[in-house]
Amino acid sequence: MQSNNYYLNNPWIHADRKLSNSSSEWVRSFSCEDLKPLIICRGPIRKEAMDVFDEMGINGYGILLSEKDSITYTNALAPELRKLTDPDRVHRVPDYTGANKEERTKRIQQIVRIAKDNGYNSIFAGYGFMSEDAEMVEAMEEAGLNFIGPCSYTQKAAGMKDQAKRTALATGVSVTPGVNNATSLALFAKYGKDGLEKCAKDHKLKVDFSKCADDEDKALALLHASYDAGIDIIDAKDIGEALKVEAKRMLAEKPNNRFRLKAIAGGGGKGQRILQSANSYKGKTLEERVEQAAAKVPSLVLECLIELKTNGVGDNKNVLIEMNIDTTRHQEIQVVGNGEWCMTMGGRDCSLQMHEQKLLEVSVTVEELEAAIEEASAAGRRAEVTQLKKDLEILNKMEEEGAIFGEAVKLDSVGTFECIVDGEAHYFMEMNTRIQVEHRVTELCYKLKFTNPDNPNDYFIAESLVEVMALIARHGKRLPKPERLVREPASVEARMNATNQALQPHAGGIIEYWSDALEGEIRDDQGISMHNPDTDVFMKYHLAGAYDSNIALLLTTGQNRLDSYTKLAEILRRTELRGKDLATNLQFHYGLVYWFLGNGINARPSTRFIVPYLTAVGELKEATSQIDLDFAYGQIKQKYLADADAKTAKAWATALDMKQLLITRPLERLFSEPHYLSGWLSTHKDVVKISKKSVEWSVNPIELLAELYHFLNMDYEPGKPARYMIWDHDNEVLQAALSFYASLKEKLGTEDFAEIQKALASDKAPKGITKKQWAEVQQAHAGYQAGTELLSVLSYVARKTKFHDLKVNADLSITIPDRLTEKELQDRMAKVLVPPPAAKSDEILAASGGMFYPREAPGMDVFVNEGDHFEAGDVLYIVEVMKMFNKVVAPFSGTIDKCLIDGDGVIIKKGQPLFKVTPDEKIVIETPEDIAKRRQAKTADFLNAIG
Repeated sequence: MQSNNYYLNNPWIHADRKLSNSSSEWVRSFSCEDLKPLIICRGPIRKEAMDVFDEMGINGYGILLSEKDSITYTNALAPELRKLTDPDRVHRVPDYTGANKEERTKRIQQIVRIAKDNGYNSIFAGYGFMSEDAEMVEAMEEAGLNFIGPCSYTQKAAGMKDQAKRTALATGVSVTPGVNNATSLALFAKYGKDGLEKCAKDHKLKVDFSKCADDEDKALALLHASYDAGIDIIDAKDIGEALKVEAKRMLAEKPNNRFRLKAIAGGGGKGQRILQSANSYKGKTLEERVEQAAAKVPSLVLECLIELKTNGVGDNKNVLIEMNIDTTRHQEIQVVGNGEWCMTMGGRDCSLQMHEQKLLEVSVTVEELEAAIEEASAAGRRAEVTQLKKDLEILNKMEEEGAIFGEAVKLDSVGTFECIVDGEAHYFMEMNTRIQVEHRVTELCYKLKFTNPDNPNDYFIAESLVEVMALIARHGKRLPKPERLVREPASVEARMNATNQALQPHAGGIIEYWSDALEGEIRDDQGISMHNPDTDVFMKYHLAGAYDSNIALLLTTGQNRLDSYTKLAEILRRTELRGKDLATNLQFHYGLVYWFLGNGINARPSTRFIVPYLTAVGELKEATSQIDLDFAYGQIKQKYLADADAKTAKAWATALDMKQLLITRPLERLFSEPHYLSGWLSTHKDVVKISKKSVEWSVNPIELLAELYHFLNMDYEPGKPARYMIWDHDNEVLQAALSFYASLKEKLGTEDFAEIQKALASDKAPKGITKKQWAEVQQAHAGYQAGTELLSVLSYVARKTKFHDLKVNADLSITIPDRLTEKELQDRMAKVLVPPPAAKSDEILAASGGMFYPREAPGMDVFVNEGDHFEAGDVLYIVEVMKMFNKVVAPFSGTIDKCLIDGDGVIIKKGQPLFKVTPDEKIVIETPEDIAKRRQAKTADFLNAIG
């Protein structure tokens, strides 16, 4: 019987949070046991809230489930329902948010009714669908429900990006250059500044313009009146045209810069689009290039609004346009307040992201940076010290500004002050008025001590931000300003998502096995790892494709960043996750963490790092796909046989045949998992030198082979399925070789492989060894080393692809080779990592499962009709996968003969035919024989390189 280590290792489980148990009357007065929350979020935060509420003595909470959530139940029970077995505390709605404003309003009313009818007195929305919806929070407040999160005033003042930017400017907080009043500009363009009062009169809107300080105030007052009335006085087209004018000016001023469009209600990367720079277009004059770039603005505005479902009548459709700082690092400050006091809890670096979705997040604290500065200084790394000192200065400024801003917006819960860092400058980006997915990175580093103002020895400590949210919601301004205490020196979090090797969303899939959490691992997995309480058997779980791709959060702590990364690498190495039609980014994280371990753990990647990195990994896979390992080993074997007499040749043949799978099997695994290969190469840069048709090892290749098996989690373990480990007969050969070299090291008195090789090359036997014994040692050494030449293929591939040109510099910046930033290569390597489904020459197949949309938005024309001619790169359709809308472009040019999918929002499967087409050019399909010949020719190049 296996124990469920998740509960043993997770510091948030079974913690003593019941303040009512305290001997202190003051502490007991902050009990929250009279809260009865309805949890209206999903994913890891829902399970976390349930656990924390249990620990706090908050009983009788309920959870909200949508019908889209429920599609998992036919295959496996939702983890929350394994724990919450009382059906009266589980409530269902058609979906969480609704498809438009009317449905959203109806859903809010439905949630209020569920709460009232079932005796809930509070609402917890986590970081989910409605956590930053000011309209919903206001409705909860009006219904007398206690919202466990920032109040509606804060939601409006900070949650809406345009208002937040105005507040930031008013309080002296640094902001990104750009335009935040597109709706006002559209209003002025349509009615004129002198026509605002007439507009109000024509639309029967009551606006007191006498209280407005200027035209901008008048425009804002008129716009808010229109939102309240549920009418449009301007629409998305008007806003798009107004921003197009502003974009022309900005593009002309900075023709090499890209710009970012952001709908004000967005968050988590949603409702944002990138406007490419003017100079990325072709044109004889700057004016021509600016026109081409700016022409994209109206459609991008529409995409932002549609993605957030804020394009309905009466919706606030404001969209910001800001300079996109391409070298930016994304950092955020954890802010906590009760409406009177406001404080910060350090920072997190979230720069490692793709599609605006964060992947790997690391702590950034004063204590951590001071320790890193001291360590780098002692080691004489001056450039690194300079950068770390800059980071410390920026962190202090961001924390100061975060507290000022939080106080200005009367933050009365937990929020996140998000910034972008560019060199020595930083800019406020937005405030998320909710708890963040990555909040535990902060929780692991700091805890809060609340002390009785009248007695310094009377206090309680909160370690969970969910707990802090409940405390503030229940006790508000009674809570004294806490002191932050260091909990752990460093932490790191990997978001495990349902994505393929190119990090594209992969909907659905069933998790059939997940190894138990390891010591030191904090696995926030929604409870998926819970075993059947009666049989202790892992229960299958079906990943719903209706929501975001996050499956779990994997966290570790350490004495410093290097320690936390090393622990995370070990967790990722030993984690086994298997299932049906299952794709995750587990391998990606393993390779990425090892890339940083090999190149520099304190590196400062920008938000642009991941796509070039993936492109480099794609180049590795493309190169390894050209190598035929069996053919290469056979050629190496033939060389040994050709240089030997008949008797010796027979011995060589036996020895090499015995070792073939021992050597080729882990290489095949690396070749099939390019992310693993990336990690291996990053930490093994100098193990072999290939020069002048020779191979020179700086380490013993036998020991390297054993290390490779360990790296791949293929160590020999009795009882483990053979397909997941080294085979027993191969292990016997490997262990015999390792034992031989261990004895040899002891005899020769050295660990240095170069010295051992030098000694073995001499016929003179070392002291204490007879000449006969020495000859046997030399013969054994030759036998053990035979065939290991093939291992040098790894370094050969790294050299051929220039993999190590992607590197960390002395000042912690990262050199990204120009080729890795080329869009054409990036797109091609994404297809190398995840080849599209094999299709007939007259059809186009679905690249992934999801929801099929043939048009940009309801009411618009379809992208292609039957009979239309399309060019390579033209958009054919949109597929929505796990909340992400992906435009799919034509891989070649041709004509649409037949559209095989009819309607909007149709569910499609990967590989399903979507269009019958006639290509402009005949597609040549390579035969298996052609592929084999090509691979052998490329393999021959490698063999020639090593002689």
